[in-house]
Amino acid sequence: MASGQLSRAEALACSGCRHRHACHVMLYSHTKSQLFGRIPIKYIILMQMRFDGLLGFPGGFVNQSQESLEAGLCRELMEEVGVALSVSEDDHVDARRAPGTSPSCPRLITHFYVKKLEEEQIREVEKASASTAKDHGQEVLGMVRVPLYTTKGGGGLPSFLSHAFIGNARSQLVHSLLRLRLVAPEDLRQALERSLKTHARSAADLQEALALTEAEQQPS
Repeated sequence: MASGQLSRAEALACSGCRHRHACHVMLYSHTKSQLFGRIPIKYIILMQMRFDGLLGFPGGFVNQSQESLEAGLCRELMEEVGVALSVSEDDHVDARRAPGTSPSCPRLITHFYVKKLEEEQIREVEKASASTAKDHGQEVLGMVRVPLYTTKGGGGLPSFLSHAFIGNARSQLVHSLLRLRLVAPEDLRQALERSLKTHARSAADLQEALALTEAEQQPS
Protein backbone atom coordinates (compact mmCIF):
# COMPACT_ATOMS: atom_id res chain seq x y z
CA MET A 1 0.00 0.00 0.00
CA ALA A 2 0.97 3.63 -0.46
CA SER A 3 2.57 5.42 2.46
CA GLY A 4 0.06 5.80 5.28
CA GLN A 5 -2.65 3.87 3.43
CA LEU A 6 -4.75 1.41 5.42
CA SER A 7 -7.38 -1.19 4.68
CA ARG A 8 -10.79 -0.46 6.15
CA ALA A 9 -10.31 -3.16 8.79
CA GLU A 10 -6.90 -1.75 9.77
CA ALA A 11 -8.36 1.74 10.02
CA LEU A 12 -11.25 0.60 12.21
CA ALA A 13 -8.79 -1.17 14.49
CA CYS A 14 -7.24 2.24 15.24
CA SER A 15 -9.53 3.34 18.05
CA GLY A 16 -9.30 4.93 21.47
CA CYS A 17 -8.23 8.38 22.61
CA ARG A 18 -5.04 8.34 20.53
CA HIS A 19 -6.89 8.15 17.21
CA ARG A 20 -9.44 10.39 15.54
CA HIS A 21 -11.36 9.55 12.38
CA ALA A 22 -12.46 12.03 9.71
CA CYS A 23 -14.73 11.08 6.80
CA HIS A 24 -15.26 13.05 3.59
CA VAL A 25 -17.13 12.29 0.38
CA MET A 26 -17.02 13.28 -3.26
CA LEU A 27 -20.57 13.73 -4.58
CA TYR A 28 -20.87 13.63 -8.35
CA SER A 29 -23.32 13.06 -11.19
CA HIS A 30 -23.41 12.81 -14.96
CA THR A 31 -24.77 15.80 -16.90
CA LYS A 32 -25.57 16.53 -20.52
CA SER A 33 -25.32 20.30 -20.05
CA GLN A 34 -22.74 22.36 -21.94
CA LEU A 35 -20.79 25.49 -21.09
CA PHE A 36 -21.77 28.30 -23.48
CA GLY A 37 -23.83 25.68 -25.30
CA ARG A 38 -20.76 24.07 -26.88
CA ILE A 39 -18.30 22.78 -24.24
CA PRO A 40 -19.48 19.47 -22.69
CA ILE A 41 -19.40 19.61 -18.89
CA LYS A 42 -19.94 15.81 -18.70
CA TYR A 43 -19.83 15.47 -14.91
CA ILE A 44 -20.73 17.59 -11.90
CA ILE A 45 -18.39 17.18 -8.93
CA LEU A 46 -19.09 19.08 -5.73
CA MET A 47 -16.46 20.50 -3.43
CA GLN A 48 -16.72 23.29 -0.88
CA MET A 49 -14.92 26.45 0.11
CA ARG A 50 -14.11 25.97 3.79
CA PHE A 51 -13.97 28.48 6.63
CA ASP A 52 -10.15 28.50 6.36
CA GLY A 53 -10.23 29.53 2.70
CA LEU A 54 -9.20 26.08 1.45
CA LEU A 55 -11.05 23.78 -0.92
CA GLY A 56 -12.18 20.43 0.42
CA PHE A 57 -14.88 17.77 0.30
CA PRO A 58 -17.97 17.71 2.55
CA GLY A 59 -17.55 15.77 5.80
CA GLY A 60 -15.79 15.98 9.12
CA PHE A 61 -14.81 14.23 12.33
CA VAL A 62 -16.63 11.08 13.45
CA ASN A 63 -17.02 9.93 17.05
CA GLN A 64 -16.25 6.27 16.54
CA SER A 65 -17.33 5.33 20.08
CA GLN A 66 -20.86 6.61 19.41
CA GLU A 67 -21.46 6.18 15.69
CA SER A 68 -20.30 4.27 12.64
CA LEU A 69 -18.11 5.98 10.08
CA GLU A 70 -21.00 6.20 7.63
CA ALA A 71 -23.49 7.46 10.25
CA GLY A 72 -21.03 10.16 11.28
CA LEU A 73 -20.44 11.17 7.67
CA CYS A 74 -24.19 11.39 7.00
CA ARG A 75 -24.56 13.57 10.11
CA GLU A 76 -21.82 15.90 8.85
CA LEU A 77 -23.44 16.03 5.41
CA MET A 78 -26.76 17.05 6.93
CA GLU A 79 -25.03 19.91 8.75
CA GLU A 80 -22.96 21.05 5.78
CA VAL A 81 -25.23 20.52 2.76
CA GLY A 82 -28.66 20.44 4.42
CA VAL A 83 -29.80 17.23 2.71
CA ALA A 84 -30.12 13.73 4.14
CA LEU A 85 -27.92 11.48 1.99
CA SER A 86 -27.24 7.79 2.45
CA VAL A 87 -23.57 6.80 2.32
CA SER A 88 -22.65 3.13 2.72
CA GLU A 89 -19.55 0.98 3.18
CA ASP A 90 -19.65 0.28 -0.56
CA ASP A 91 -18.89 3.97 -1.17
CA HIS A 92 -15.68 3.80 0.91
CA VAL A 93 -12.63 3.97 -1.36
CA ASP A 94 -9.66 4.98 0.78
CA ALA A 95 -8.36 5.16 4.34
CA ARG A 96 -4.98 6.46 5.38
CA ARG A 97 -3.05 7.63 8.40
CA ALA A 98 -2.22 11.33 8.41
CA PRO A 99 1.24 12.21 9.79
CA GLY A 100 1.12 13.07 13.51
CA THR A 101 2.62 16.33 14.69
CA SER A 102 4.23 14.68 17.72
CA PRO A 103 4.18 11.34 19.59
CA SER A 104 1.84 12.80 22.22
CA CYS A 105 -0.78 13.97 19.69
CA PRO A 106 -3.72 11.81 18.58
CA ARG A 107 -3.26 10.26 15.15
CA LEU A 108 -5.74 11.22 12.46
CA ILE A 109 -7.22 8.55 10.19
CA THR A 110 -8.88 9.96 7.08
CA HIS A 111 -11.57 8.09 5.16
CA PHE A 112 -12.66 9.01 1.65
CA TYR A 113 -15.93 8.06 -0.01
CA VAL A 114 -17.31 8.55 -3.53
CA LYS A 115 -21.08 8.73 -4.05
CA LYS A 116 -22.78 9.01 -7.44
CA LEU A 117 -26.09 10.87 -7.49
CA GLU A 118 -28.62 11.91 -10.09
CA GLU A 119 -28.17 15.43 -11.44
CA GLU A 120 -31.41 16.55 -9.77
CA GLN A 121 -30.05 15.37 -6.41
CA ILE A 122 -26.87 17.37 -7.00
CA ARG A 123 -28.97 20.48 -7.70
CA GLU A 124 -30.96 19.84 -4.52
CA VAL A 125 -27.72 19.67 -2.53
CA GLU A 126 -26.53 22.95 -4.05
CA LYS A 127 -29.79 24.71 -3.21
CA ALA A 128 -30.06 23.36 0.33
CA SER A 129 -26.40 24.05 1.13
CA ALA A 130 -27.02 27.78 0.61
CA SER A 131 -30.43 27.96 2.28
CA THR A 132 -31.06 25.38 5.01
CA ALA A 133 -27.64 23.90 5.86
CA LYS A 134 -26.67 24.62 9.47
CA ASP A 135 -23.00 25.30 8.70
CA HIS A 136 -23.47 27.55 5.64
CA GLY A 137 -21.63 30.83 6.09
CA GLN A 138 -19.69 29.47 9.04
CA GLU A 139 -17.71 26.24 8.57
CA VAL A 140 -18.74 26.12 4.90
CA LEU A 141 -18.58 29.27 2.77
CA GLY A 142 -20.16 27.75 -0.33
CA MET A 143 -20.36 24.73 -2.59
CA VAL A 144 -18.41 24.81 -5.85
CA ARG A 145 -18.38 22.65 -8.97
CA VAL A 146 -15.12 21.29 -10.30
CA PRO A 147 -14.69 22.35 -13.96
CA LEU A 148 -13.52 19.24 -15.82
CA TYR A 149 -12.92 21.02 -19.12
CA THR A 150 -9.97 23.17 -20.25
CA THR A 151 -10.64 26.31 -22.24
CA LYS A 152 -8.36 27.57 -25.01
CA GLY A 153 -6.85 30.09 -22.63
CA GLY A 154 -6.03 27.41 -20.07
CA GLY A 155 -8.98 28.12 -17.81
CA GLY A 156 -11.20 25.53 -16.18
CA LEU A 157 -9.57 22.49 -14.59
CA PRO A 158 -5.96 23.81 -14.75
CA SER A 159 -6.93 26.98 -12.89
CA PHE A 160 -9.03 25.07 -10.38
CA LEU A 161 -6.22 22.66 -9.54
CA SER A 162 -3.88 25.60 -8.84
CA HIS A 163 -5.99 26.71 -5.86
CA ALA A 164 -5.19 25.77 -2.25
CA PHE A 165 -6.72 22.49 -0.99
CA ILE A 166 -7.01 21.14 2.54
CA GLY A 167 -4.86 18.11 3.39
CA ASN A 168 -4.88 15.52 0.63
CA ALA A 169 -8.12 16.75 -1.01
CA ARG A 170 -6.32 17.59 -4.27
CA SER A 171 -4.83 14.10 -4.55
CA GLN A 172 -8.20 12.56 -3.63
CA LEU A 173 -9.77 14.51 -6.49
CA VAL A 174 -7.07 13.54 -8.98
CA HIS A 175 -7.20 9.86 -7.99
CA SER A 176 -10.99 9.86 -8.33
CA LEU A 177 -10.88 11.48 -11.77
CA LEU A 178 -8.49 8.76 -12.93
CA ARG A 179 -10.18 5.83 -11.19
CA LEU A 180 -13.65 6.73 -12.43
CA ARG A 181 -12.33 7.82 -15.86
CA LEU A 182 -14.06 11.19 -15.55
CA VAL A 183 -11.11 12.83 -17.31
CA ALA A 184 -8.69 11.19 -19.76
CA PRO A 185 -5.23 10.67 -18.17
CA GLU A 186 -3.51 12.73 -20.89
CA ASP A 187 -5.98 15.60 -20.46
CA LEU A 188 -5.47 15.52 -16.69
CA ARG A 189 -1.68 15.51 -17.09
CA GLN A 190 -1.86 18.56 -19.34
CA ALA A 191 -4.20 20.29 -16.89
CA LEU A 192 -1.77 19.68 -14.04
CA GLU A 193 1.15 21.00 -16.10
CA ARG A 194 -0.81 24.17 -16.88
CA SER A 195 -1.78 24.40 -13.23
CA LEU A 196 1.88 24.51 -12.22
CA LYS A 197 2.41 27.47 -14.56
CA THR A 198 -0.66 29.21 -13.17
CA HIS A 199 0.62 28.64 -9.64
CA ALA A 200 3.95 30.23 -10.57
CA ARG A 201 2.16 33.30 -11.97
CA SER A 202 0.02 33.51 -8.84
CA ALA A 203 3.13 33.45 -6.68
CA ALA A 204 4.53 36.38 -8.67
CA ASP A 205 1.25 38.29 -8.26
CA LEU A 206 1.37 37.70 -4.50
CA GLN A 207 4.89 39.08 -4.37
CA GLU A 208 3.69 42.23 -6.13
CA ALA A 209 0.77 42.56 -3.72
CA LEU A 210 3.14 42.13 -0.78
CA ALA A 211 5.37 44.85 -2.18
CA LEU A 212 2.37 47.21 -2.24
CA THR A 213 1.72 46.68 1.47
CA GLU A 214 5.38 47.28 2.26
CA ALA A 215 5.31 50.51 0.25
CA GLU A 216 2.30 51.71 2.28
CA GLN A 217 4.29 51.20 5.48
CA GLN A 218 7.14 53.45 4.33
CA PRO A 219 7.17 56.87 6.01
CA SER A 220 6.13 59.68 3.70
